[in-house]
Amino acid sequence: MSIVVLGVNHKSAPIDVIERVAITGEAMTKALHGIVTRDNVRETVVLSTCNRTEVYVVAEKFHGAFADVRDFFCEQSGLSVDELLPHFYSQHDDAAVTHLFEVASGLDSAVLGETEILGQVKDAWEIARTEATARTSLNLLFRHALEVGKRARNETSISKSTASVSHAAVEMATDILGSLSDRRVLVIGAGDMGAGIARALANAGSRSVTVMNRSRERAELLATTVGATVSHINELDAALAQADVVLTCTGSGEAIISISQVQNAQSIRKNAPLLIVDIAVPRDVEHAVGEVAGVTLRDLHDLRDWAQAGIDARQQEAEEVRRIVGEEVERFNQEVKSRQAAPLVAELHERAESIRRAEIDRYAARLAALTPEQREAVEAMSKSVVAKLLHSPSVQLKNNAGTPQGERIAAALRDLFEIE
Repeated sequence: MSIVVLGVNHKSAPIDVIERVAITGEAMTKALHGIVTRDNVRETVVLSTCNRTEVYVVAEKFHGAFADVRDFFCEQSGLSVDELLPHFYSQHDDAAVTHLFEVASGLDSAVLGETEILGQVKDAWEIARTEATARTSLNLLFRHALEVGKRARNETSISKSTASVSHAAVEMATDILGSLSDRRVLVIGAGDMGAGIARALANAGSRSVTVMNRSRERAELLATTVGATVSHINELDAALAQADVVLTCTGSGEAIISISQVQNAQSIRKNAPLLIVDIAVPRDVEHAVGEVAGVTLRDLHDLRDWAQAGIDARQQEAEEVRRIVGEEVERFNQEVKSRQAAPLVAELHERAESIRRAEIDRYAARLAALTPEQREAVEAMSKSVVAKLLHSPSVQLKNNAGTPQGERIAAALRDLFEIE
């Protein structure tokens, strides 16, 4: 049994592929159950962000799981196998564990050390736990990954300076325009990314910020915290005609800003310069908008290229985080091994003993007429039956600790006896 990660990310694929495989909103629950019910998958967690869609699985057979998850990606995206495979990667066992720890630490992000990914990893795990697609093995792995991400940020400066995609988007816009202080800025989306953008704008000294969202209540809550005004998404056309800068990051799943809308806005603005930064996946803005006179359109690929300078400047911190990741992979492996043998054997016997005692208590009325000697014989016999039943799995678990077979036995026993 192996831990395997398979997916597509900003390093392996262009943004049009990333947005086709993205899983958003209510589709996540369906995706989790669609994967875990496949023949070779025992557990699964799906991590889908603006930079990646990755499927983590516990698999009986690597090649079978690879085919199962590959087929899921093709069904999800509408891509053929030949179209997907050039961008599709997989890693297993220690390499998969290392990959997740690096993701949680911000090493694998477009913006090195960004902090948003740690919350996204936590959210992905919590959804999988709620849906019961993450159990013993992946619960242990993701719990450890969150610890690694926190340790990396506490012990190094990896998250100093530009520490989030939303922060980087504001910095890139500032770099392009020189300053945002006198610009009219429109932020579309009041989720986590939108909140990050709004906070970054406030820190950058932007004095004219409008927050737009489908939920006015959520937009008002965000606007209050950063001193912005509020607008509803229905007022988008008018807002485009008034803005100098648009930063958009909704989870709509499709373009909300069309070329015709921008053309109309620019005709009103007499083609005055308009900067649009789209960090949504799938993208919020039609690609052709960048061809409209006066419009500069930037997306996640542009942001990634812009952020490279920051990555180069923080390579020393990155190396220190990689050292931490290496230590934590070894610690994780030791924890896996330790959970396979003695503690699990003890928990198994304790669980069996609690069942034995409950059954004795259930039949207490029928046993009341027994003499002390007869009662003692019943106790001895029931204990002997439990011990003999557990002898073989206990021996197998101890003899195979630290091996793939041991992992398989341990996971099965935990699931069967409901031991966390």
